[in-house]
Parts: sequence; structure tokens; C-alpha cells
Amino acid sequence: MIDNIQWLGHDTFRIKGEKTIYTDPFKIRTKDAADIILITHEHYDHCSPEDIKKIQGPDTVIVATPDCAGQLSGKVKTVIPGDRITVQGIEIEAVPSYNTNKQFHTKDRNWVGYIFTVNGQRIYIAGDTDYIPEMKNIKADIALLPVSGTYVMTAEEAVQAALDIKPEIAIPMHYNSIVGSEKDAKKFAEGLKDKVEVIILKQE
Repeated sequence: MIDNIQWLGHDTFRIKGEKTIYTDPFKIRTKDAADIILITHEHYDHCSPEDIKKIQGPDTVIVATPDCAGQLSGKVKTVIPGDRITVQGIEIEAVPSYNTNKQFHTKDRNWVGYIFTVNGQRIYIAGDTDYIPEMKNIKADIALLPVSGTYVMTAEEAVQAALDIKPEIAIPMHYNSIVGSEKDAKKFAEGLKDKVEVIILKQE
């Protein structure tokens, strides 16, 4: 079911289906061109113009928050939470992503996670977020959730998020780079045992 999803580290995924989609490219080595690039917010480890250029072609569409747009060139579409757009036939929904008990990603900045459909599967990438009430309304087959704490929700909070979202598969992210380790991913998997299938991807 997830053979088309590759984790390139941190919050960077390459998802292949009708189109090749990247999320928050950061410190990537690949030159595999993107059809669509999804940027969740303007922090340097999510909106990295030098990494975006490595995979950006003349027809690549970048979907990003307005505060990222000035750093980017090419075909850029801006979104805020609640927006729904269709890019190259792919339906994309921007959803809220924010901290509840820290100030790194405040709600007023209108940063986002995304839900998009590839190969008939609804995929949710949460962005840099805590466990937030809006997750109760998110319906996804596959959920990509941060687990490292400090700037985002902890593994235990991510377990609660997954139980709200009820995906068929949950994939931990946002560890082994700036903060967090594989221990966080394993703690997340343990917390969801017999409840939600967790797949810990090997970093490509």
C-alpha cells in the first residue's frame, strides 16, 4: 500500500502516483524532478529554496503558504488553512497546523498541513503541529505525523492524533534530523499497537 512513499528524512517525502509529489524538501540528494512540491511553512528546514531548486522543473507547481512565496520562483500557488485547490489533477486541501503549548508555530501564522489524494489514497502530512482539535475532522488513509516533541507533538501526543484520524497506516516523521530519534518513532508505534498500523520507513 505504501510502496509509492519514500521518506527522505525530516518531513521530506517523495510520493509517486499519477504525479511525483515532494513535501518540505530539505537536505535532499535526489535530482528526481517533482510535478508538485508542498511546503507547510516558512522555517528553513521546510521552505528551503536551494533544495526546491534541485527538484524543480519548468512545469513544477509549488504549493506554499504566502510567507514562503517571496523566497520562491516559478509556478507558485499560495494557500491558507481551509483552502482546496486542484493542481495537475491532484486534489489538495490545506488544513491547520500549529502549536498549542509553545510559540514556534502559532495559529495566527496560518501555517498548514496538507491532505492530497494519490492513487485513490488520501494522504495527510501534518506539518509542524501539536495535537490539535481539528485532527478529529481529518479523514485520511495514510497519516504522516511528527513525533519528536520540542517543536512539535511528542510521540504520545501523536498517538492521540492517530487515534482521532483513524488512518489505515500512520508513518512517523520529524526525527533523526534536528530533534528526535528513532526511539520516538518506536514509542509512537508501540502506543498504537493493535489500534493503527504504524510503518517506520527507512530513510532513503
